[in-house]
Amino acid sequence: MSGFNDLTKDAFLGGKVKLLQPKFGYRAGVDPVFLAASVNATPGQSVLDLGCGVGAAALCLGARVPDVKLIGVERQPKYAELARRNGLETVCADLSDLPDMIRQNQFDHVIANPPYFDRNASVAARDLGREGALGEDTPLSVWIKVAAKRLKPKGYLHFIHRIERLPDLMAAVPSDLGSIQVLPLTPRFGRKAELVILRARKDGRAAFELFSPCILHRGERHERDGDSYLAEIKAVLRDGAALKF
Repeated sequence: MSGFNDLTKDAFLGGKVKLLQPKFGYRAGVDPVFLAASVNATPGQSVLDLGCGVGAAALCLGARVPDVKLIGVERQPKYAELARRNGLETVCADLSDLPDMIRQNQFDHVIANPPYFDRNASVAARDLGREGALGEDTPLSVWIKVAAKRLKPKGYLHFIHRIERLPDLMAAVPSDLGSIQVLPLTPRFGRKAELVILRARKDGRAAFELFSPCILHRGERHERDGDSYLAEIKAVLRDGAALKF
């Protein structure tokens, strides 16, 4: 049992992935799907998902790329148990105290969807599970430092975060990570970016790249209810296609 009183089973990628989630509390949305779609993994590689929640990002990646070795780390026991029930090998641990089975291994890719909100400048959620997923109490610099240590030489780090935290992300990238690429995600044409995906490579030497924003919805404003995703974004969310990055 997961420890949650009420669960739902939700379809991702057009039903290719089905996840048990708490009915109340933190629930995975499209952000981990975009993160998974940005990962340039190939069959046979290994992927570590830090703060995996119920396993959405890792399992969506596994649905797109066959034969990848996936493992998640989640500090909230109830969410870690749901990730296991969803089919992801998951270790329940804090970033600051990873078990030997993680610390003694390195991975081709490390992915993360860290808590978005600095609680020095925002209000905590009432639900403890939701707050654990959204409220930052482990500094972003620690997330990136831990991720970098777990990368193989030439391995890739992939983070998704709020656009206003891009300066913090960039400042936290250690010296042994390079080839930094940044992809802003913008709701509509003419609107400001709200999310950003950052990719960096262990021992990378390529020049920094800032990509044109990826626009998610048709039109300049929301005019009616219903699906307004652009075709290429719909392919990512419904069919499990890779995000152009």
